[in-house]
Amino acid sequence: MSIAGEVGWKTIKIKGTHQESVSEVIATEFPLTLMLDGYEFATIVCSPGELEDLVVGFLASEGVIRTVAEIKDIQVDLYTGFAHIALHKSVQPDQFDHSSRLIGSCCGKSRQFYFKNDARVAKTITSRLEVTVHQCMQLMKKLMDSSPEFKRTGGVHNASLATSTEVLLTRSDIGRHNALDKIFGAMLRDKISAKEKLVVFSGRISSEVLLKTSKMGIGIILSKSAVTDLAVKLADELGITVIGFVRDDRMNIYTRPDRVHGIHPHLQTDL
Repeated sequence: MSIAGEVGWKTIKIKGTHQESVSEVIATEFPLTLMLDGYEFATIVCSPGELEDLVVGFLASEGVIRTVAEIKDIQVDLYTGFAHIALHKSVQPDQFDHSSRLIGSCCGKSRQFYFKNDARVAKTITSRLEVTVHQCMQLMKKLMDSSPEFKRTGGVHNASLATSTEVLLTRSDIGRHNALDKIFGAMLRDKISAKEKLVVFSGRISSEVLLKTSKMGIGIILSKSAVTDLAVKLADELGITVIGFVRDDRMNIYTRPDRVHGIHPHLQTDL
């Protein structure tokens, strides 16, 4: 098994009338099984990088832990594909209704979603962070420029934690949910406060992505992609500013435009 984030694969490339055989760089898909206090809790299909961040962020997002101090030990074995997690206070996986489930890397229905678990940890956001239209566009450019994996493979999603002017950290993964969990895990492990922070994201903002943003305590999320109706309805309820299709000199503001400077006053009341 390859444990690199990307591999070379002999490929026939065709462009117009030109054809050639090349070694194409492609993203690695890696199954990681989480063993929680000896129980098989979940298998996450992911990119094999920053896996401790992923484990911590996933457990926090699922409501298993609230702080990294609740974890006694994490041992990630890349060669067997297992992460062994010991908690200070043991839990039974059936508390979370999804023992031994598969968390797919795709953006469809393979990633199950349990709203009753989310209700325990999702929260209304009261962030006072504000950004300008120009800052949103600059942050998206910085996100895309900071991902060599995407430039080489085109096969990963990216997420960054940022202030209004600066990208603080970036994580990449074949799964957009995993990229966010890695950011969440890094915040918990490094004790990075969500105050005055936002998320810059490459993937579609679904209801699950929106709820993860809420659990992280983040009040603004920017994406270069689309949003779903449930995501914006939840954002409206939870007080989160959602901005999509941030590309070049354009973007769509779906909720809480009061946090964005540079909008014509008569448009502020339209949402």
